[in-house]
Amino acid sequence: MPSLKDLKNRIGSVKSTRKITKAMQMVAAAKLRRAQEAAEAARPYAERMNAVVAGLASSVAGSEGAPRLLAGTGADKVHLLVVMTSERGLCGGFNTVIVRLARARINELLAAGKTVKILTVGKKGREQLKRDFGQYFIGHVDLSEVKRIGYDNAQGIARDILARFTANEFDVATIFYNRFQSVISQIPTAQQVIPAVFEGGAEASSLYDYEPSEEGILADLLPRSVATQIFTALLENGASEQGARMSAMDNATRNAGDMINKLTIVYNRSRQAAITTELIEIISGAEAL
Repeated sequence: MPSLKDLKNRIGSVKSTRKITKAMQMVAAAKLRRAQEAAEAARPYAERMNAVVAGLASSVAGSEGAPRLLAGTGADKVHLLVVMTSERGLCGGFNTVIVRLARARINELLAAGKTVKILTVGKKGREQLKRDFGQYFIGHVDLSEVKRIGYDNAQGIARDILARFTANEFDVATIFYNRFQSVISQIPTAQQVIPAVFEGGAEASSLYDYEPSEEGILADLLPRSVATQIFTALLENGASEQGARMSAMDNATRNAGDMINKLTIVYNRSRQAAITTELIEIISGAEAL
């Protein structure tokens, strides 16, 4: 049985921890609002961009003049996986679910005899993948000094990926991130960005006349589409991270409160037992006299 002094110190320590987790929860809640607004504001633009590019792509698909970002290299041998996670921890299973999805895809590709290359965005994902797949790393993007994600950050990542594609370093590129759904729900997502794939919502290009040509416009829009998809993924990740951190710190605060209550009960019982023992000793001594 711990001494009363030890119990009192432990209660004080847990109370200090609860203050920290409560403060982190409030900070995450404030950041979540901004991050959620940014993510939700970017979705209509990304969906509209996807629809326009999909419409153009449907009219030139299979033609000799189709841009390489749409037609691909004609091979499916080398895969680039862009794993986007956070720079900081204390956000529950946010990073773990992304890494789990990426790990499953890596193992699937290796089992099929494919060549895998990994580009990490965020420190936590790199740390988790380094032990098993460090030999496949080809680069890392550090966003630890970035206070607020901007389009320039996405453009920098997109330029790196596009340069590698132009240099024939890979055939297929896929990004991994968490799509924000709610504070307690984030959806781990794998999205292929090269060659371009489109899911529904194609806008019929036959309704418009394009100059100089559909192929020329696509050649300009597809790199922007890659950057837009990466930017959207970064914003979704940002909102998901703050939501996961807010939820994790709320749980930690509740657990600290439960622990304080239990320790307080133990402390009161030990204190009562000590007082009872002292009273018995005093009474016994008085009777002896």
